[in-house]
Amino acid sequence: MDDHFDGPNADYDNPEIGEGVEVFAPTTYAGHFCRGEQFEGAAIVYGIGDTFLRRFDMDRHAFHRQTNMYYPFANFGDWEMANFLLQSNLSMREVDNYLSLSMTKKMPLSFWTAKELRGRIEDLPKGPCWKVRIVPTRHPTTNPVQLYWRDPLECIEALFNHPFYAGKMDYSPFRVFTAAERVMRVYSEWMSSDGAWDLQTKVPAGSTLCGVILSSDKTNITNVCGGKVAHPLLISLANIRMNVRNKGSSHAFLLTALMPIAEFIYPVTRIRSVLEARLFHACLDFVLEPLKKAAQFGRMMADPLGNAYFDACAQFRLSGVSRPFWRDWLLSDPHRFLTPECLHHWHRMSWDHDVKWCKCALGSEELDFRFSLLPPITGLRQFKSGITKLKQVGGRTQRDVQRYLVVVIAGAAHPDVVAAVRALTEFRYLAQAPAITEEGCEKIAAALAEFHHYKQAIIDGGLRRGDQSGSILEHWEIPKLELLQSVVPSISQVGSVLQWSADTTEHAHIEVVKDPASRTNNKDYSSQICRHLDRIEKCRMFDTAVRLRGTAEAGSSSSAVEHDGDQSDGEVDHVVDDLLASTTLSSSPLRTFVRGSTAFHLNFRPAVRRLSVDAAAEKFAIPDLRSALGDYLALYNCLGRRIRPFGGARQSVQDIPLPFEYLQIWYKVRIQQRVYHDRASTATAYTIHAQPPNGHMVATMQLFCSGTNPSAGHAVVEVRLIMRPRPPKGINVPWANRFLVYVRRFDVVNVEPSTHLHVLKWAVRASGSYFGDVFPLDQISSFAHVVPRFGETADKRLTYMNSFHASQSFYLNRYFDKDFFYTTNH
Repeated sequence: MDDHFDGPNADYDNPEIGEGVEVFAPTTYAGHFCRGEQFEGAAIVYGIGDTFLRRFDMDRHAFHRQTNMYYPFANFGDWEMANFLLQSNLSMREVDNYLSLSMTKKMPLSFWTAKELRGRIEDLPKGPCWKVRIVPTRHPTTNPVQLYWRDPLECIEALFNHPFYAGKMDYSPFRVFTAAERVMRVYSEWMSSDGAWDLQTKVPAGSTLCGVILSSDKTNITNVCGGKVAHPLLISLANIRMNVRNKGSSHAFLLTALMPIAEFIYPVTRIRSVLEARLFHACLDFVLEPLKKAAQFGRMMADPLGNAYFDACAQFRLSGVSRPFWRDWLLSDPHRFLTPECLHHWHRMSWDHDVKWCKCALGSEELDFRFSLLPPITGLRQFKSGITKLKQVGGRTQRDVQRYLVVVIAGAAHPDVVAAVRALTEFRYLAQAPAITEEGCEKIAAALAEFHHYKQAIIDGGLRRGDQSGSILEHWEIPKLELLQSVVPSISQVGSVLQWSADTTEHAHIEVVKDPASRTNNKDYSSQICRHLDRIEKCRMFDTAVRLRGTAEAGSSSSAVEHDGDQSDGEVDHVVDDLLASTTLSSSPLRTFVRGSTAFHLNFRPAVRRLSVDAAAEKFAIPDLRSALGDYLALYNCLGRRIRPFGGARQSVQDIPLPFEYLQIWYKVRIQQRVYHDRASTATAYTIHAQPPNGHMVATMQLFCSGTNPSAGHAVVEVRLIMRPRPPKGINVPWANRFLVYVRRFDVVNVEPSTHLHVLKWAVRASGSYFGDVFPLDQISSFAHVVPRFGETADKRLTYMNSFHASQSFYLNRYFDKDFFYTTNH
């Protein structure tokens, strides 16, 4: 939904920016600078309106806050305690019990009961106010239909005006390109889309286009028993940038209404569903009336209810609603504002269809066994018992299954079936990019076309079956599959589809509905939820205001602090220098450091503080460790360069003398990179384990990509040892201040056509030994996931602990992480 909003009390006579000018704003896309242009004549500023603090100062208690900023509380400590108690999970009785403690009574508080505390909260500045309305219905219901709502325009204004979003919103449409020649468009934020640009041309010159996001979905508010359900209507602003709006901690989605859930008294079930749908649209029509800026385009009469009417609607897949809420909303168009949605459309489809096809192709037992053999990744879910018996599968689990589905079925299912599942996986990954070029749109369309090319193999194999009957289906009437056709057109109209995912709103249900409901007395949920949210929002607004006010006062008094004396400043600088010096000495080399675009972190204390080279070679089963260290030192002393090549015959003999005899050893290192599409953000951190083997059982040893000679690209290797040489006391040498790794290399055999995955094998020397070598730790460029190739049937003797080293052929799984997929997709 879209609306234009200039803000209240604006001065429309004296614009500060007369004519809009073309602006070239540099933007980042995949690490490259992009050139952009903004819409001319949009988002003109007309004077200064009411700011957040100005409205705070217009409160009825503003006079008292001139002397006490924390009024109606005595001081900051009094307010801090009140804010903590109100936002905690304590009931009123528990708050009273806490305030009655003898220790608490010694505190100089201005309240001593929960009721008195809530009374003081009522004196805080208010946000959008809650209202209740009895909705009349033509057909009887079991209970009166109550609608709790607040003005959505006031909610949008509260978001638009909030200081937290300053510098995090876009006010005018813009276009971004991958290069100065402006050949390749990039779609990311809603304001970067053609749809926003087109809407701006249809509103008055100088207006600010505000995109209104509405999200509505039923959610359970009682657990185990009761069956209580709420239907929240959330509202947000599309102008807020997606990386801020999609964070739950940003509180960018406000509850604007609790839609009534009515039980109509009518004998025909399907007619009751029509009545419920009509009531929903009628309530939306009423709640959203303040956002509608134009008169209705016409009047539609409601058709009489009946089975014939319902059948006529069902023939065209219609709900039977004759007066949809958007009918008189200016510039609203269902084909534009009903955007594709990742969580319910794509991830749910993957679980409901892709997984079931694979289950039929491999059998439940084989599919579960293969999932149980996957080497675990720290931080990601491990499916030790498989996936077919999982209950209450949520979006996070569905995404985790997608990470491994292609590599699990490869070799067991028909190649065309694997290609079809892989094509859908690539489609979902490509379409979830936060910034998508026109070339990216072509790849998304190509992936979907590839699925349609191979999908007949699923029908031919009898893999598509009914949920209840289990009978083979020979058609593709899947609504979620049909919706995939609209993804590419939607990208140009509304920007990146990722920003419209329901992940954020589903999490908001916990904050604005479920948590408040859990603090009620289990009676009249709606009114108590609204009262609780009103108190919480007052606390947040007041806390923001006093912090801003305190910052302003601190800034005004900073000049006095600057004249405290030069001697004091010198003492402070001296102390800081001492601290930095001591830190450098005690942690040299640094345990947390950055090389290029990769950050590294090791524990401050090594797992093994002192171990001889020969003992380490025996403990970690690395017979050529000493000679590999000799080669590393020879190359380091000769070339003195950071990036080492991987290859060549071993130059050092097995018993070469080294300038050190002992090593410090770490069992793990965490690495983190920049997000592929946003170099200002960090991606998921992964842990590389390098623990010693125990007999034939091997602990989890994660795999990663290590950068070699730039002309040779990258090599996939396995970490065997993370170490640091310990030189003799009193000797300072450059190589002693670097962390080293001993790794074993994989060779790339080919790229498998059906999976688009690299097939790997262990690299061996002419003597038949594994190809291993020593490198600086900071030569690692990225974590990677290598999975054994299980073949047509996985060996039943395998476990997730021994499957890796019992295999000779592997897949480089590029689907385990979206950023890794984007990097390897070129």
